Amino acid sequence: MKKVGKPVFFIIVLLIAAMGYLTVVGVSSTYGDITTTQIKGIDDVRWGIDIRGGVDVTFSPPEGVTATKEEMAAAESIIQIRLVSQNITDSEVYTDYDKNRIIVRFPWKADETEFNPEQAIAELGATANLTFRELDEVDSLGLPTGDTKENIVITGADVESASAVYTQDQSGARVHMVELKLKESGKEKFSAATKKLVGKPISIWMDDTRISAPLVKDQIVDGVATISGNFDAKSAMDLANKINGGALPFALVTENYNTISPTLGLGAKDAMLMAGAIAFAIVGLIMLSFYRLPGFVAMIALFGQVILMVASITGFFAVFPSFTLTLPGIAGIILAIGFGVDANIITAERIKEELINGRSIDAAIDSGFKRAFSAILDGNVTVIIVSIILMGAFGPPDSLFTRMLSPLFFMFGVSASGPIYSFGYTLLVGVILNLFMGVFVSKLLLKSVSRFSAFRNPALYGGKN
Repeated sequence: MKKVGKPVFFIIVLLIAAMGYLTVVGVSSTYGDITTTQIKGIDDVRWGIDIRGGVDVTFSPPEGVTATKEEMAAAESIIQIRLVSQNITDSEVYTDYDKNRIIVRFPWKADETEFNPEQAIAELGATANLTFRELDEVDSLGLPTGDTKENIVITGADVESASAVYTQDQSGARVHMVELKLKESGKEKFSAATKKLVGKPISIWMDDTRISAPLVKDQIVDGVATISGNFDAKSAMDLANKINGGALPFALVTENYNTISPTLGLGAKDAMLMAGAIAFAIVGLIMLSFYRLPGFVAMIALFGQVILMVASITGFFAVFPSFTLTLPGIAGIILAIGFGVDANIITAERIKEELINGRSIDAAIDSGFKRAFSAILDGNVTVIIVSIILMGAFGPPDSLFTRMLSPLFFMFGVSASGPIYSFGYTLLVGVILNLFMGVFVSKLLLKSVSRFSAFRNPALYGGKN
């Protein structure tokens, strides 16, 4: 590596400090009574069932409906997709085909304080029957009447998906809307209805509750429509979630539900976090005592690694969705930090050996990192492979690694297990970040700080004066 300028050390430290601040605090703005989060902070972490508790709910088809095995499987799949779309990976969904029941266990929301199980179940949006009806005729009680009651355009079974999207108007301001995609079964019916109702409304109903009544502007022939109105980001997402909730092959009803107490509780989480902080401090003292300047640099890199790991859990990065953190997930973070410490020790030892063999400081740093890299890479690649296998074997059905490894695990069926997936996720992200922070960033920091005359003494690197 070429010479690294002195300012590089301070630039990296400032970047880590700024990243740490944003990761902890986050960034949000408030307009009126609506708060929009631009960057999620540590308070947005969604804790797993084992830490925060949650809900155990049993869904079943309505009385008189005999669902087929395929319909129950479709209902289960939609529930799983909906859970994942809400970043709830620490959930369990089981289908009892003999009794036509779907049992769902999921944790409380990150900002949940009242622990209202009914509200939590409504979060799934799975207990209502979705219909699109002609016009918007309602009686005094707000129930559909006239043509609206009689003429159903499509049902939830014809809906493929709904999502919140936005475009920009002429002034550059965001215009939020809901994009609706229909299955083949609904395209022709929707095309005929929109041709008939241009300039008139098509109302959207959840059971007997109207949730929207957009005007038809043009005939929709390709099965892709947008619903516009006075939406903001939240209301557009709410409507999209409700439509998705009604896209089940039949209306599920809540058979029963129970609240779940945390297995170990928030106290265990706090104790584990405190233990991690104490361990980090002790490791820092040991690194400083044995390796001095490389140890100091290693602690900065490790702190940066921890910050980036937390950011990858909160949803700070767009490529990393907000994640449900369980106790095994916290263990994965601590284990990844251990790999980071190990990488820095290997490098510091190699630098010390080079200095003892008579090399200059610059040559010792270059050679030390070069000799250490192969050992660090071998160990980390092995852990990365194991993490990917864990995520593929125990992840949600639609996750990347589950799809990649489906040819290997197809015979075992769906085996989603949130705690193990959480462990694999934090370990994978932590080890990848360890390669970046523990090798690349550490080298930049050490080469930069070594250019200061005050840090040109070999004793600061483990050598002799």
